[in-house]
Amino acid sequence: QLQASGGGLVQAGGSLRLSCAASGRIFSTYAMGWYRQAPGNERETVATISTDGTTTYADSVRGRFTISRDNAVNMLYLQMNSLKPEDTAKYYCIAGIKPGRADYYDKGTQVTVSS
Repeated sequence: QLQASGGGLVQAGGSLRLSCAASGRIFSTYAMGWYRQAPGNERETVATISTDGTTTYADSVRGRFTISRDNAVNMLYLQMNSLKPEDTAKYYCIAGIKPGRADYYDKGTQVTVSS
């Protein structure tokens, strides 16, 4: 139902863009978003975007990350700029009946930021 891609290894200060392909049924009905989890850390909702385009961001990424959606092709994106080592985590694409809920989620894509 959801499949994320685009993770990888990048140096601090660099950029990555995550993408998530979703089925049409999910994309047109659910709020979408990204959460991340690093070993030993709690899960953090990074960003969400509602069907009407309303966005939310965690304080830790606001101003550096941008979430967007392309309704024509059922794709979700997360543009990550000015990456920091503390952004290292596995990032999951999520969809939920409300923003931040993970009624659906994918298997995740690893983002590693080296110092």
